[in-house]
Amino acid sequence: MPSFPRPDLGPLTRRSALAALGLTGAAIGLAACTGSKSPSGTGSPGQSPEGPPPKAHVTITEPAAAATEVPASAEIVFAATDAVSTQVVLKDAAGAEVAGELHPDGKGWLPAKSLAYGTAYTVTVTATGDDGRPATATSTFTTMAQPDKVVSIVSFLPDDAVVGVGMPLIFRLSRKIPEAQRAALQRRLLVQTTPAQEGIWTWYTPDELHWRPREFWQAGTKVFVDVRAGGLPLGDGYFGKRNSTLTCAIGRSLVMTIDDKAKPKVMKVVKDGATVRTIRVSLGRASMPSSSGTTVVIERLAKTVFDTTNDPNPANRYRTNIEYAQRLTWGGEFIHAAPWSVKDQGVRNVSHGCVNMSLADAKWLFEQTMIGDPVVTKGTPRRLQYGNGWTDWDKPWDEYVKGSAIPYAPSTDASPEPTASPAA
Repeated sequence: MPSFPRPDLGPLTRRSALAALGLTGAAIGLAACTGSKSPSGTGSPGQSPEGPPPKAHVTITEPAAAATEVPASAEIVFAATDAVSTQVVLKDAAGAEVAGELHPDGKGWLPAKSLAYGTAYTVTVTATGDDGRPATATSTFTTMAQPDKVVSIVSFLPDDAVVGVGMPLIFRLSRKIPEAQRAALQRRLLVQTTPAQEGIWTWYTPDELHWRPREFWQAGTKVFVDVRAGGLPLGDGYFGKRNSTLTCAIGRSLVMTIDDKAKPKVMKVVKDGATVRTIRVSLGRASMPSSSGTTVVIERLAKTVFDTTNDPNPANRYRTNIEYAQRLTWGGEFIHAAPWSVKDQGVRNVSHGCVNMSLADAKWLFEQTMIGDPVVTKGTPRRLQYGNGWTDWDKPWDEYVKGSAIPYAPSTDASPEPTASPAA
């Protein structure tokens, strides 16, 4: 696969970030906020060196002043009133400033990296009203010791992978996460796409998170995932092991469709919007029908062996050398070359649930596809079982969003992208 450097995705804007979180329509209603910069004023909270007190007021609510045993994942949560701008400065015990920015949902200021364990920090938040006078709040806290019980969060995709337009982002965890901690973890998995596309995380299983856009990915999309889970409490005394990132990209658009009721029975291959090939196929026989639904290519094997000699039904036992196999389900449905069924292809279904095609067509298709290319099958008597493969696209969007631990808000904002980040 081609390699490319981490893409320049531009600033994580309010709209793109909220769309990635599935919160596009969420109302923030907050003032503008800069990142981690030095405060633009002096004096104690609520006072000014001269003249009336500042109109703005600010308080820090988390971490609490003098708090100890604070998780290394701590956010700075504060409330500012009558402020047109806010600034957050976090420093360690040596006076070194910690980089960070406001979380896209506007609920807290998030350090760029996990805080060090067993370390004291001081945060100063400065709010300035339209009178130009700053008000400040300061808090000092100490992080907890490094925990022994940790949870790893690992991307299925490696960095620099290029995948098909149906590929979900998949992150697997080393243990099941209790429901009470899922929303907190989900909002620490920040997805940025160029071009921006609305999408959402869903809990595919208690130890696996998937993210997909509302529609198939746009071809050529660049993707960056920032996992800010280091030190995050994940239930039962466990904490996120570390922060991590993923950089990947979406390739050209290639979608395969099959209609079992069509005559002849064919697969239509559409690349970047144009039909490039129509392939005669044979699907699963009446006793072992293929699944109708939307799958994606999970695995590609130029040569393999199908071995079902342990099947409880003697009639289904066989061992056969297979070429150009592309897995669609965990249950064993593949696209593959089947020279023995060429006379049936396009006419009748004779397979054990797979998509049979000629050796030449299977070879051609194998040379066109990549992991994550979608396959849409309809007209068969069996419905695809959710979870039997990467079946994210087999649920309509309104159903898919129910798997999110953070309530989804439909997009209603049609105004231009704001130039300022939201503030807390």
